Amino acid sequence: MKRFFFLSIIISITLVAIHCAGKRVMVPPRIDLSDYEMIGIMEFTCNQKGKLADLTTRRFMEAAREDQSVIRIVQLGTEKDVLNKIGERKLTQSTYKKIGESYKVATIIVGKIDISDVRPDIKISPGLFVMDFSADVDATLDVQMVEAETGATLWNRSSEATERIGGVSILGLKDFAFDAKDPDKAYGKLVNRLVYYVTGDFRVSWVRQ
Repeated sequence: MKRFFFLSIIISITLVAIHCAGKRVMVPPRIDLSDYEMIGIMEFTCNQKGKLADLTTRRFMEAAREDQSVIRIVQLGTEKDVLNKIGERKLTQSTYKKIGESYKVATIIVGKIDISDVRPDIKISPGLFVMDFSADVDATLDVQMVEAETGATLWNRSSEATERIGGVSILGLKDFAFDAKDPDKAYGKLVNRLVYYVTGDFRVSWVRQ
């Protein structure tokens, strides 16, 4: 009898817990990128030399598309190449309009990845001019979406991450270069963390009801 009583209590508690937890419901992305017509994306800039900016740009595009319907994105090239094509020296409200007209895009995505601190674990190579090493780095990714016609910011978001990475070189005992032969293996984890948080508004989420 007692055993049956305790079993009934356990079952009741379990049913109450399941009821209170509710069911998980999918919430669509906060931003539907298809609303922004043809989108142009410039290769993100980086305050360090190497392949980090290119990898981050590609990962951002992949993550932004993941939970979206069909969206049209045009890769515009580097900021330098784009400005040279339209005959300008820096990004301003007026230059965004010229970019839109030149590349036939309505919305432009620009981004910047900053490496604010590099704490190296050095391995000296012959010659002393180039040293290959792994390092702990602090990185910040800042991305914004701009309306080409007006130069107004439609959306922006930033993220920060600290990670141990490889494939870094120091040139002339002063400048860093993120130039790994396999960027994905060397600092892909850092890039994935930065991109994941920045693209949160473009992905579906789940809530309990």
